[in-house]
Amino acid sequence: MTPLFPALTDAPAHRPALRFGDRSLTYGELAAVTGVLAGQLRDAGRVAVWATPALETAVAVVAALRAGVPAVPLNPKSGEGELGHILSDSAPTLVLAAPGDELPSPVRDVPRLDVTLDRTGGPVADAGAEDTAPALVVYTSGTTGPPKGAVIPRRAIASTLDALADAWEWTGDDVLVHGLPLFHVHGLVLGVLGPLRRGGSVRHLGRFSPEGVARELNDGATLLFGVPTMYHRIAQALPADPQLAKALGRARLLVSGSAALPVHDHERIAAATGRHVIERYGMTETLMNTSVRADGEARPGTVGVPLPGVELRLVEEDGTPIASYDGETVGEIQVRGPNLFTGYLDRPDATAAAFTADGWFRTGDMAVRDADGYVRIVGRKATDLIKSGGYKIGAGEIENALLEHPGVREAAVTGEPDADLGERIVAWIVPADPQSPPGTEELAHHVARRLAPHKRPRVVRHLDALPRNDMGKIMKRALPRD
Repeated sequence: MTPLFPALTDAPAHRPALRFGDRSLTYGELAAVTGVLAGQLRDAGRVAVWATPALETAVAVVAALRAGVPAVPLNPKSGEGELGHILSDSAPTLVLAAPGDELPSPVRDVPRLDVTLDRTGGPVADAGAEDTAPALVVYTSGTTGPPKGAVIPRRAIASTLDALADAWEWTGDDVLVHGLPLFHVHGLVLGVLGPLRRGGSVRHLGRFSPEGVARELNDGATLLFGVPTMYHRIAQALPADPQLAKALGRARLLVSGSAALPVHDHERIAAATGRHVIERYGMTETLMNTSVRADGEARPGTVGVPLPGVELRLVEEDGTPIASYDGETVGEIQVRGPNLFTGYLDRPDATAAAFTADGWFRTGDMAVRDADGYVRIVGRKATDLIKSGGYKIGAGEIENALLEHPGVREAAVTGEPDADLGERIVAWIVPADPQSPPGTEELAHHVARRLAPHKRPRVVRHLDALPRNDMGKIMKRALPRD
C-alpha cells in the first residue's frame, strides 16, 4: 500500500507541481486541493473524468487515486455513440469536470461533480488501497469491435513510472513539457502522474506548437514528450528556426512514443540540434515495456531494451518462442511483469484470449530483436504483417524506406491478396508535390535498393492525407478500399 505520490507530503510545499497555461499549483496546493476532492469521492465507485487538457483533469485523477477510486478518462472528442458505450460499460457513479465544461448528452445522464480547486478543509489521509486495486479503466481503440476497458492496477502505474525513472534517470529536478491529450496513458500516466511521482513539475501546453516547446525549454524545462506527428512538425520547422534548434539542444531528453518515429525525422532533428530523440514502447494494457535508456545508445528505428521488471519474448505464429535473436527474424511480442493490466472490465473471455496459459500477454505487435536486446517494431500482427512470396514482411520498415524518398511526404503500407505471391505490398502515398507524384517503378526501385527486392511495393496509391487518430497513429482500416 505504498502511496503513488509521496511527493505530495515529502516535497517542499512551494515547489511547482502542475502548470497549464497561466494556471498552476504547487505541491502544497495540489495536496490540499486533491485532499478535499478525495474526501468527497471516498464512497464513490468508479468515477468518469472529462479529460480535457486542463488543470482540473489532473486534479480529478490524482484525487481519485488518493481516494482509492478507479478513474475512467473520457476523450472529449469521442462521438456520442462511443461515449454512451463507455459509460454503460463502466457504470461510473459520478463524472468529474471543470465547472465551465459543456458535456454531451450521454455524459449529462451521469451525476456531475465540478472540480473547483477548493483548498478549504483539513488534511485528508490517502485511502489504504492495495497495490493490486484498480487505479484506471482506460478504453482501447476498439478496432475490432466496441472499445474494451483495460483495468490498470495501482502497481502497474508505480512499476512503470519507477522503471522509467531508472531508464531515463528521471528525478524531481526534471521539468516536463508536453501537449499530449490526457485521456490516454501517454499524456496522463507518463505525462502527468510520472512527474508527480518523482516530485518534479509538469508544464502542459494545452495545444502543442513548436513555439510553445521552445518557450518552455528556454525557461528551464528539461524533458519533452511527444508523438511522431509533433516531432515531424518540429523537424519541418527547424530549418527556418535556429532558436528552436537551440532550445531543443538544451533538453536533457526528447522522448517520442505512441507510434514509430520515422528515421528521417530522427536524422533531421539530430542534425539540427545535436540531440537524439529516444523512443519507448508500450500500450494501454501493458503501460511501458521497453525504452532506449538515457545512458544507452540512441538507435533510430528501435524502441530500446526491456525495462526493469519486464520480461519480453518474440514468438512464432504457433506460439513457439524464438530461440535466438538476429535482428531479422520477425515474431509477435509477448510480455510479462508488474506493468500489466489485470483484465478487460467484465470481459473474462477477452481477458483469457489475451494471455497465454503461463501468463504472457499477447501484444499483437510484431518485431525483430537484436542480439544485444534492442527491439524494433515492424507493425501490428493484424494490419502490418504481410506474407508475400514466402516471406514475413513488416510494413513499418517499408514505410520508413518510402519516407526517405524526397517525393514522399507521408506513407502507409498494407498487403492485399495476390494469386501468385499470397499478398502483394501496397504503398499508400501522400506526395510532397501532388502535381508530380512518384510512380510505382520509381518507389519500388527505391525500396528494393534500401531493403530487399521482395520488400518492394507492387502497387502505389496516392492520397491527399492519411487517416490518423488523436495520437497521430495511421488508421489503416480507414484507408479506402476498391
